Amino acid sequence: MTTQTVAAEAQPVRDVPTWMTLLLAAACGLLAANIYYGQPLAGPISAELGLSPGATGLIVTLTQVGYGAGLLFIVPLADLVENRRLVLTLIGVAGFALLAAASATEPLLFLAAALFIGLGSVAVQVLVPYAAHMAHEAVRGRVIGNVMGGLMLGIMLARPLASLITAVSSWHLVFLLSAVIMIGLAIVLAQALPKRAPAAQLRYGELLASMGKMMVTTPLLRRRALYQACQFGAFSLFWTTTPLWLAGPDFRLSQAGIALFALAGVAGVVAAPLAGRVADRGLIRPATALALLAVAAAFLMTHLARAGSPIALGLLVAAAILLDFGVQANVVLGQRALFALGAEQRGRLNGLYMSTFFAAGALGSALGGLAYAQGGWTLTSWVGFALPVIGLLYWMQEPR
Repeated sequence: MTTQTVAAEAQPVRDVPTWMTLLLAAACGLLAANIYYGQPLAGPISAELGLSPGATGLIVTLTQVGYGAGLLFIVPLADLVENRRLVLTLIGVAGFALLAAASATEPLLFLAAALFIGLGSVAVQVLVPYAAHMAHEAVRGRVIGNVMGGLMLGIMLARPLASLITAVSSWHLVFLLSAVIMIGLAIVLAQALPKRAPAAQLRYGELLASMGKMMVTTPLLRRRALYQACQFGAFSLFWTTTPLWLAGPDFRLSQAGIALFALAGVAGVVAAPLAGRVADRGLIRPATALALLAVAAAFLMTHLARAGSPIALGLLVAAAILLDFGVQANVVLGQRALFALGAEQRGRLNGLYMSTFFAAGALGSALGGLAYAQGGWTLTSWVGFALPVIGLLYWMQEPR
């Protein structure tokens, strides 16, 4: 298997073995989790390393900055550099950065490590189009959906697992275990993944320059990016502010209760495989509308019962599941549509698509915090509701 080369212009492998799909899904989940371990641990990390309250946010921010930079400047290399080598190099960067974070005893070392954890973890966005290259057109959506399901599962489990490990040991162990996992993952992928040599002969500068042109000349990319920007902005707003609402005077949940609430979103992971199968049947457009409506409906559901009541808490859990379902379904629908545009540009398309809605997610978090401070959950939820509605209005203008 390791000597096989999958050329970008060649006919893709028709049947991706089940074990390969599971391996890629697991790899994506483990890599994506790296970006989110620091979120629930910012407090204890800051306290131990002596960070000021104002600098505590850098623990999460620098990881996100590294990931965002990787989306724009590293992921497009999948159209230029042999993909297996690129993935293994990035996993190596993530592994060394995780080891540095685990052993950090002073702030600057940890913050530098956080930046490179995010940068190396963009390997996940090289693996997703890699999976698309391997799959035949007729089943490409199914394969992408299954792999993205693993990615989403890693994201949703990272925070509660990090909190649990820290509760019984320390935050150092979280990063150490992940570093060991990265080493093992690199060994497995080095043996299992076939090589894929892109056909592009561009220089790196030309590759980056082509991305600006691609955004201007590819209407489908702009459309799918805007849909998912609305969805992911609402997603980030929801998950930034609901812990504040749950801990407040309406619900008075403990941190353990909030962690259990966060696990509710895991149920939405089933959306990715389902969306991939729907996309393979040519139903991307109606499925997109349903995904946008699901996220809008999730915010409306939170107003159906008196805040703080058991019914309201149950509705909030259901809203979290429905929202995650809509967001995860839509990202797969977008990738399935974009990857059909051509093997030679999938890395750049994925980098542009992901970086656009990743930025929207950061904006959604900031907007959610501001709205919650000004008007509590009432104002916040209506802002969240407006975002998918904007996407839905744009969808109504889409050519059939």
